[in-house]
Amino acid sequence: MADPLVLGFAGLGALVALIALRLPIAYAMILVGGVGVTLLNGPAIFMAQLKTLAYGQFSIFDLSVVPLFILMGALATRVGLSADMFRAANAWFGSLRGGTAMASVVACAIFGAVCGSSIATASTMGKVALPELRRVSYSPALATGTLAAGGVLGILIPPSVVLILYAVLVEASIVTMFMAALLPGLLAVALFMLVIAVTVTVRPASGPAGEAVDRAELRAASLAVIPVALIFLAVIGGLYIGLYNPVPAASIGVALVALYGFGRKRLAWSGSREALLETARLSGMIYLILLGAEMLKIFMSRAGVPQAAAEWMVQSDLAPMTILIVLLVVLIALGCLMDSLSMILLAIPFFWPVLVELNGTGAGFGMDTEHLKIWFGILALIVVELGLITPPVGLNVFVISSIAKDVPMGEVFKGVLPFFSAELLRVGLLLAFPSIVLVLPLWLGG
Repeated sequence: MADPLVLGFAGLGALVALIALRLPIAYAMILVGGVGVTLLNGPAIFMAQLKTLAYGQFSIFDLSVVPLFILMGALATRVGLSADMFRAANAWFGSLRGGTAMASVVACAIFGAVCGSSIATASTMGKVALPELRRVSYSPALATGTLAAGGVLGILIPPSVVLILYAVLVEASIVTMFMAALLPGLLAVALFMLVIAVTVTVRPASGPAGEAVDRAELRAASLAVIPVALIFLAVIGGLYIGLYNPVPAASIGVALVALYGFGRKRLAWSGSREALLETARLSGMIYLILLGAEMLKIFMSRAGVPQAAAEWMVQSDLAPMTILIVLLVVLIALGCLMDSLSMILLAIPFFWPVLVELNGTGAGFGMDTEHLKIWFGILALIVVELGLITPPVGLNVFVISSIAKDVPMGEVFKGVLPFFSAELLRVGLLLAFPSIVLVLPLWLGG
């Protein structure tokens, strides 16, 4: 039999090749994990694992929150909350130079807090905000770049499905991760608005001021977003103060969005059915990827790949912070090949043991393991965001380009680059000042 470690690295190579051949990542991980365990331990062991592995993965109670938050986002999309939020934000900021783009960023952040998906946020807000950005004569690069970058806010600002899955993988508290994500998410909003302000100052024609609205329209637009604010406070506020756990919070969120939609006659039974079907499709995909990730993790662990990687990095002359930066760069590169969910499920089982091992050395990260998993989780999600707008693949760029069909792809990437730089700055700030991530968990979590 081949050396287990050699077989493990061969499995990684096969996985990359299968993904490059466009095989769905869930099937690729299941295939590599299944074949690998069979070659290492025989088919009887693999079949014995299959009897209990799926049930063991899917019966985790915390995972029941995933379809609930997906359903909340699907309902919010159909209820039209995105249009309400953009209308209110544009009423407040639209009369400023670059204000409509700033309004788009704010609306993306708020809708992302309800939706929890970057690609869904980019798609929905692109359809809502792009016509208005064009109407007031924004440059194609700034208009499309703002919406592609604004979409990435959906992955970090809680609630976030990817953040939930990270917490499950490293056995962290979902509520604590939500607390940790809030300030970095708000920092992204501030930096994106700063990018827009600088851009329209340097090139005034790229983002002209819109028309000011009268007081009555401003009041009406502001009142329309009160239900969104109440839903957010009910879900996230209740979690932060310990009123309930994530699963009840998500259930309350679904109920409130549905009641609002039916009460305002914005949600029909056909729309509810579409939302349920979308939730079933996405949840099934996520659970299948989870199963594949677990099978791959078992194979890699038996082959000794994570242990070997951790040992090699600990014995290298590189400082722990340098190794962390290298891992974050690898995540950015992976973002050019796959979606954020697959990336987290594939990479974290390899990266996290390395960081734990490094933190146990004398030259660790200066924090305990619980704080490290929170800090690294937020950093990982931010660089996953970067992958969504990184040339030459950037999934969010493709989403916006499919909406703005007359704008060349290169123009969209040109518009995204200043926001990409702002994201790199945010990563640098969080690396230099971990307290930005940890202050809320320490304060609210005791």
